[in-house]
Amino acid sequence: MCNLYKLGTMPAEVAKWFNAADSLSGANFGVEVYPGYPGAVVADGELKQMTWGFPLVQKSKKTGNSLKPKPVNNARSDKLDSFMWRFSFQERRCLIPLNAWAEAEGAKGKKVRTWLSLPNTELFAVAGIWRAFDEWGECYSMVMTDSAGAAAQVHSRMPVILEPKQFALWQNGSHLEARHLCQPYKGDVQIDRTEQLWTQRG
Repeated sequence: MCNLYKLGTMPAEVAKWFNAADSLSGANFGVEVYPGYPGAVVADGELKQMTWGFPLVQKSKKTGNSLKPKPVNNARSDKLDSFMWRFSFQERRCLIPLNAWAEAEGAKGKKVRTWLSLPNTELFAVAGIWRAFDEWGECYSMVMTDSAGAAAQVHSRMPVILEPKQFALWQNGSHLEARHLCQPYKGDVQIDRTEQLWTQRG
């Protein structure tokens, strides 16, 4: 499952690519996006900042006190009817722009980053859902489906990659129409295996 992706394209360029209003003036987020941290999404015709991951409130087994919420940053396409995702999937779908996403490969404690992207394009979009929470404000989660092709060599699941002609349907179509888009990507995927440790943050 995806727990790291990167977006190094300037917000103005991203907004132009999606034909969206740029609401990111003064926004502060890094090129590498991690769960629980800010990222950029296209929602309601705007490129805006949200937190990556729906906050899951947990309680200590010892004390019963509330713990720091855990960001649930991946929504499996076969679980979109569950209580956690259902209303967001039916009512609030967004586009997540990125340059590449990463998966961890290797032995435990020595896992390294493998980046996956689309050849011949710097920027693309994957499917997302969003909602507002008291804890973190507006948050989004990335919709995942079964992997196919070269991506299946790295992980059994991958983000739902959307083609430009599918952007409007994902955001504004019925949830039944949107569900049909939750398919393994049939195009080529470029794989870049690195020696960079998974846990290292820039």
